[in-house]
Amino acid sequence: MTRTTSISTAGPAGRATARGADLEVRDLTRVFGDGLRAVDRVTFTAPSGLLTGFVGGNGAGKTTTMRMIMGVLAVSEGEVRFGGAPITAADRRTFGYMPEERGLYPKQAVLDQLVYLARLRGVSARAARAEVLEQLERLGLAERAKDHVEKLSLGNQQRVQIIAALMGSPRALVLDEPFSGLDPSAVDGMVDLLREHTARGVPVLFSSHQLDLVERLCERLVILKGGRVVAAGTPAELQETGTVRHRLVVGGDAGWVRGVPGVHAVDVEGSVALVELADEGATRRLLTAALERGPVHELTPLRPTLAQIFREVTA
Repeated sequence: MTRTTSISTAGPAGRATARGADLEVRDLTRVFGDGLRAVDRVTFTAPSGLLTGFVGGNGAGKTTTMRMIMGVLAVSEGEVRFGGAPITAADRRTFGYMPEERGLYPKQAVLDQLVYLARLRGVSARAARAEVLEQLERLGLAERAKDHVEKLSLGNQQRVQIIAALMGSPRALVLDEPFSGLDPSAVDGMVDLLREHTARGVPVLFSSHQLDLVERLCERLVILKGGRVVAAGTPAELQETGTVRHRLVVGGDAGWVRGVPGVHAVDVEGSVALVELADEGATRRLLTAALERGPVHELTPLRPTLAQIFREVTA
């Protein structure tokens, strides 16, 4: 049975959000012609000034949801709101969007293309050129400014696509797999750019399959399964809902833990065991049994990782 975790979407106390606006989806639903409910009453908030990670397996509904947010795909039911009001076409024109299918012109020079895209957002030619050159420098592409996009590696094409989404001081960012194909240095540069936007109150919603990266970066997480939200909240809030495991280190072989009532041995290797405890009674029984056999060097609770939580709520 799928377990849904419902957690408040309020941002951290004291964070200034006056310059930004929350991006909200309420009961968002998309039904395709064959009756498939690809997205089913999805509700969550990407608060202003925060990085919100959007995760789920293939076919979970992440890309479909993002397309509805951006107006690329019609909404069957529900609504998208920005700044407390129904979103408008004018709002969406101020958003930075990075779609699943990248939209670069392969035979056009990088600099010319990015300046053109910035001009479409109302940036003057002079300001657009200055902004593009600055971002190319920051992401290590200054020397490739006059190259055609098709001559770039896939990772560098990804960097160009990122720059395109960030042009013109967007009021919100909706990014589908922005870190895909980037090396660690490029990821760090991209994170710095996104932090600059959240610092001025911009809500950032991005999808990713890289759970370790999402766990490191995000202030909020939304997990989808089968088109529905199955968990949402801050990393700390989600960890509180996950299964707590304990690491036991004893003086001898720890294989005996498999016979202790209320103890589930997740992994045992020599003197070290990773266990799940059914209740406080199981904790006492485990510790008593361990002390009867010799010294106990460690019994430590381990906070669940995002990967563990993801497996639990999408199982």
